[in-house]
Amino acid sequence: MKKRFDEGRGLAQALIVLQSIIYGFGDPISKIAFEAVPVYAMMTVRYAIAFAVCFLLFRKRIVDTVKTVPLRAWLVPGLCIGLSYVLNNVALSMTEATSVAFLRSMAVIMTPAIAFLAFRKKYRWQQLLAQVLVLPGIYLLCVRGGLSGFGAGEVFALLAAALTGCALVFSGRYLEQVDPVSMTALQGGCSAALAFAGCMFVERGIDMSGADAKVWAIILYLAILCTFLGYLLQNLALTKISERSVALIQSLCPVMTAVFSLILLGERLSAAGIVGAAIIIACSLAELIEWK
Repeated sequence: MKKRFDEGRGLAQALIVLQSIIYGFGDPISKIAFEAVPVYAMMTVRYAIAFAVCFLLFRKRIVDTVKTVPLRAWLVPGLCIGLSYVLNNVALSMTEATSVAFLRSMAVIMTPAIAFLAFRKKYRWQQLLAQVLVLPGIYLLCVRGGLSGFGAGEVFALLAAALTGCALVFSGRYLEQVDPVSMTALQGGCSAALAFAGCMFVERGIDMSGADAKVWAIILYLAILCTFLGYLLQNLALTKISERSVALIQSLCPVMTAVFSLILLGERLSAAGIVGAAIIIACSLAELIEWK
């Protein structure tokens, strides 16, 4: 029988590739903004803008979801993704953008483990092989790629990776009850609330006095494209493909971050880092080329 490409699956995979490109550009420009404004203050404003835009566009749908859907169906994924991105941004303020992106991609192996532990989900051996093979690529990029070593920023990035895996698993589970747009808005709201709590506890208030026109442009990019659109692309994709597939394709993100970090920040990879990037791309392509 002739093999046929699953167009729905292919579109979902393309959405995650697009998300990886958007995030790849977002990481290095976040570091530029963090030089001018406090970390938690910028995150609070970023996520509040994303939530406000989504709420203004889809208010009725979001309110209906909150009224009719069990609280855990959106709160658990929302808290996971919110805390994940808060920790990711804290990591970005402490170490190199390329290093953070690489360590965050460890979600590729954490996600299937979380899915198995939480819901006893099994998956194809081909996926397992790709996820195992991507590890040498991440190792070469992180450890041998000429990056900054391992410190507090790297610890936060690894915690963000684990929470990203939780967000993917629980979002995939509860998107059966919550539509992708409402899930996106409520995840953005949870992210804003967590960032605001950090702002009040750590920074004692929101201080955006150091933000000039360039910083505000960066914040708008992060709010509209990285948060609102990025969350939405992920949730739409999770209605068609598994959280494991999403995590594997998202391993392209550090490659995108490396490219943009070189252009914007001058962060360079060694030859080993380039080899690692090539391995990650190959494993992601193996997941993208899916026939039935």
